[in-house]
Amino acid sequence: MSSFNTISTEKLARLVGTPKCPVLIDVRTDEDFESDPRLVPGSVRRPFETVSDWAHDFTGRSTIVICQKGRKLSHGVAAWLRHAGIPADSLEGGTLAWAQAGLPMVPSATIPFRDRQGRTIWVTRSRPKIDRIACPWLIRRFVDPNAVFLFVPTSEVLGVVERFEATPFDIDGDDVFWSHRGELCTFDVMVEEFGLGTKPLRHLATIVRGADTARLDLAPEAPGLLAASLGLSRMYSDDLAQLEAGLFLYDAFYRWCRDATDETHNWPSTKPGA
Repeated sequence: MSSFNTISTEKLARLVGTPKCPVLIDVRTDEDFESDPRLVPGSVRRPFETVSDWAHDFTGRSTIVICQKGRKLSHGVAAWLRHAGIPADSLEGGTLAWAQAGLPMVPSATIPFRDRQGRTIWVTRSRPKIDRIACPWLIRRFVDPNAVFLFVPTSEVLGVVERFEATPFDIDGDDVFWSHRGELCTFDVMVEEFGLGTKPLRHLATIVRGADTARLDLAPEAPGLLAASLGLSRMYSDDLAQLEAGLFLYDAFYRWCRDATDETHNWPSTKPGA
């Protein structure tokens, strides 16, 4: 059972990847981080020494503070945040307990360059349908909640990469890391490269791959995702508005993959002989 102002790894694991997940703040020392340079999915790093300077960045948001062992650093920073009027808890056992529980962690080396505001910047082709909505959902929910996505004409993607230090994804090119690989779509690649290969996300990846690569036989849900995705593309002429709507779609598919695959639904008939 969690103590006051703490959260257990089990409870946090249920929140990670959902819209209701608090802001996760990793305050490990550089030495502790270098001993295991991986992050609890969706967390951002901040130096514990300067918490009084950056605390206001999280005004109006609930937070969970993470250090190596869940002791003085996370409790101290959480107390500072509460002093600033920001709800804050500490992760019990820190990253050590999270790793020992076998929960996914994102290798920091896989996270692209961040801008001065600490955001990753991604660019892809305009008019997204499936992979180009699924990948931003995965990034926002598990890698960088503040990620920026730029949708531009296909011919301009590489120019935007050069001029804006953006990371390209889901485009053709032998030197593009985040793209299709063989039979895998970009979503598959991101799930594995970001260390997020849990059973629910791999299940979702199969559905995305089936819908994105016209292999609807891969999963019974693939035709439904294809239909919903094409419907959204007809409903929205603005790519960012479509992305925001698509986030809710993938939230629902993820929760089904995680929590509801064994559940069925039928109209309860009371007719004789039914």
